[in-house]
Amino acid sequence: MWVGALRRLAGLLVLAGGITAFASLSVALLLGESVSRAVSVGFYLVGSFLTIAGFFVGNRGPVRLKRDVGVPLFGSRIVRWATPEEREESINTSAIYVVLGFALIFLGVLADTRYSLV
Repeated sequence: MWVGALRRLAGLLVLAGGITAFASLSVALLLGESVSRAVSVGFYLVGSFLTIAGFFVGNRGPVRLKRDVGVPLFGSRIVRWATPEEREESINTSAIYVVLGFALIFLGVLADTRYSLV
C-alpha cells in the first residue's frame, strides 16, 4: 500500500515539477532572462500557490451546498452537513497540495544558484 502511494506521489511531483520547469524555461527564453533564476522562481511561485491552496482546502467547514436547490422559499435549507467521506477527502486533498507545495519550494531552493547549500 505504501509503495503504491509513494509511487503516485512521486508521479504527481514529477508532473508538477516538469510542467513548472517547462513553463519557467519558456518564460525565461521569451524574456531573455537567466534560466536557473527563472526555474527557481517558478518553483517558488507554484510551490507557494499549492501550499496556500492546501491550507484553504483543508480549512473548509463541515457545511456544503445542496446540489438540487431551487429557489429557497420560507426557510428551506440550501446547505447540508458534509459526510465523513467528504471531510476525509478534503483533509487528504489538503495534505497532497501542501506536500507538493513544500516539495516544489525545496526544488526551487535546489535550483537557485545565487546561494550555495554547502
